[in-house]
Amino acid sequence: MPYRQGAPAEADAFKLSSNENPFEPLPSVREALSTHSINRYPDASAYALRTHIAARFGVAPENVQVGAGSVAVLAQLISAAAAPGDEVIYAWRSFEAYPLLVSASGATSVQIANGADHRHDLAAMQAAITASTRVVIVCSPNNPTSTVVTDSEFREFMAEVPENVLVVLDEAYREFVTDPKAVRGETLLGEYPNLVLLRTFSKAYGLAGLRIGHAVGPEYVMDAARAVAIPLSVTELAQTAAIASLEHEDELLERVSRINTLRDRIVDGLQSQGWHVPAPSGNFVWLPTGAATNWAAEVFRTHGIVVRALGEGLRVSVGEEESVEKLLRAAQEVVSSRENEPARATLD
Repeated sequence: MPYRQGAPAEADAFKLSSNENPFEPLPSVREALSTHSINRYPDASAYALRTHIAARFGVAPENVQVGAGSVAVLAQLISAAAAPGDEVIYAWRSFEAYPLLVSASGATSVQIANGADHRHDLAAMQAAITASTRVVIVCSPNNPTSTVVTDSEFREFMAEVPENVLVVLDEAYREFVTDPKAVRGETLLGEYPNLVLLRTFSKAYGLAGLRIGHAVGPEYVMDAARAVAIPLSVTELAQTAAIASLEHEDELLERVSRINTLRDRIVDGLQSQGWHVPAPSGNFVWLPTGAATNWAAEVFRTHGIVVRALGEGLRVSVGEEESVEKLLRAAQEVVSSRENEPARATLD
């Protein structure tokens, strides 16, 4: 099954189905792009951007790989490490692209159920490692449940993982995390020869439409990723916008703070209605609607809120401030209606 984007929204509705940043690019980013020519090929190595990223992480540019979104870099890593007969372990439910990327490499997915708290079961993931395991993906904050892995949990996990198994810590939503106990990938660099961090400019930096992300890790792993990367796939516009965003990060992180404030307001409202919402650390919240998921998604749609229905729950992005009241009214209708039909009764 191909990857499905979040559903589009009609003119009078809010699209909260794709975890997009609701803010337009900074004026400084727009200015950097306005004088750019597109009749020349981009720098295939993205050296200027990799140098900026490397300086922030305290590593060499050779320890950084850039791709057309973090999902493209992850595809490179899986393709380089896994082949038919190999296994890739990840939590489920997690990012929908994981099974597609594993299948594309010819490897086999090993999905480990999240715990009752909607968090990764790292002990079960570690126990599932076999001689055929090549890659383990840990997503924190996890998409779509918005839950984190703690620093202590991750370190205990890494202590048990064989060094010949590549561990990818997918931190696409790291900038939105406020939990002091959450794992911070940058603090782990250099400690594990089999660890790679995955980041993106799509979320906090608001460059989803330009498709650019990066990985940081051991040079030999980055070289393997570069060897299977599609040449010239990261445009010069994307590289320029990413550099400009890094140079004006304080402004962008102020926007992140505003999104987090809205996130807290949404969670408070949901909890007051009786929802049992996992404490969110991304720019989205997870509503465990079970068998009522498709019905609940339709309720939100009738209120002008487009959400992402994912099997056993709804992922709702934090969007424009004007969307909050509509979102909470829709959520209240779901709660108020659930007593009327048994199939809708389990929303936690």
